[in-house]
Amino acid sequence: MIYKKFQDLELSNLGLGTMRLPNKGKNGDIPIDEEETEKMVDYAIKNGINYFDTAWGYHSGESEKVIGKILKKYPRDKFYLATKFPGYDISNMDKVEEIFEKQLLKCQVDYFDFYLFHNVYEKNVDYYLDPKYGILDYLLKQKENGRIKHLGFSIHGSQEVLKKFLNAYGKYMEFCQIQLNYLDFEFQDAKSKVELLNEYSIPIWVMEPLRGGKLAKLQKEDEDKLKELRPSEEVPAWAFRFLQTIPGVTMILSGMSNIKQLQDNINTFKEDKPLNEEEMKTILEISQKMLKGNILPCTACRYCTAHCPKGIDIPKILALYNEHKFTGGGFIAPMAISALPDDKKPSACIGCRSCEAVCPQQLKISEAMKDFTDLLNK
Repeated sequence: MIYKKFQDLELSNLGLGTMRLPNKGKNGDIPIDEEETEKMVDYAIKNGINYFDTAWGYHSGESEKVIGKILKKYPRDKFYLATKFPGYDISNMDKVEEIFEKQLLKCQVDYFDFYLFHNVYEKNVDYYLDPKYGILDYLLKQKENGRIKHLGFSIHGSQEVLKKFLNAYGKYMEFCQIQLNYLDFEFQDAKSKVELLNEYSIPIWVMEPLRGGKLAKLQKEDEDKLKELRPSEEVPAWAFRFLQTIPGVTMILSGMSNIKQLQDNINTFKEDKPLNEEEMKTILEISQKMLKGNILPCTACRYCTAHCPKGIDIPKILALYNEHKFTGGGFIAPMAISALPDDKKPSACIGCRSCEAVCPQQLKISEAMKDFTDLLNK
């Protein structure tokens, strides 16, 4: 197992995420298959993984309970446990003490090694930063009392949201968890987030390294290209090798659902094998090919915005539309759209086509706005 230095700790470069644990539910994520999960945790620890990531909402609230129960049989200094304050739900903002105390009980621990502001984004960032809720003050007090060892945050919001949060709380943040993979490096502008976090000297924690499994298997011709470069490297490993190339990446979390995935990933993390220049160029070209034909090629020139009578930020909406279409749903786009005023959402488009008259790419923007609205309503 590769280990990365974090302050005075040696963290396994691969962490076990507990959002996608094996479960027995036919149409949901509960009940968790505790027997299979225990086998995975035992195998992970035996093979060098020492970081386990859970959260209040994972598996409908059961993830913290199950992972806490399983880890209880191990000495407390043999693993690092991370969980998060669920501020993605704004109704929780005034419940930080209540929730934190419950999390300690659910996880059966006296302290958390890592604790995060969960999912900072457009709609909740001002709530997180509002002193009337006392969230930062409370968490810093728990850190002072030894019940939080390291404080950080995860983010699904834009670069602007990241800057806003860092400007306010950056000096208190010891690490940041972002969605990072070779597809989102440019598609979601993860590259800019990496650069900003490196400027702040904040270590990077990675979520969605395989983009929900989309990077575990590629088109045959693309797989053949990668095989020419590294004959013995499996396709999913390329996603991890990409991350081993990115400056500042300390922790790579993978939400593994079965023992086979765990075994394969542990095998990959026996070696640190970052990509060379040619390999990096190839993998990014493959990512662009995956996106081509699936997204609208908006260049964000912003000619359209000056001609929109409703003042809609069309490039921003189209970027979210592309995300939603490519992913086939998900929570990122609906979450960001929900933060907008009603008169700035895609549903506010009146179909006047003034934007289309000046679009250099000749995009059918009004049709995209209607389609996006329909998708969100579903």
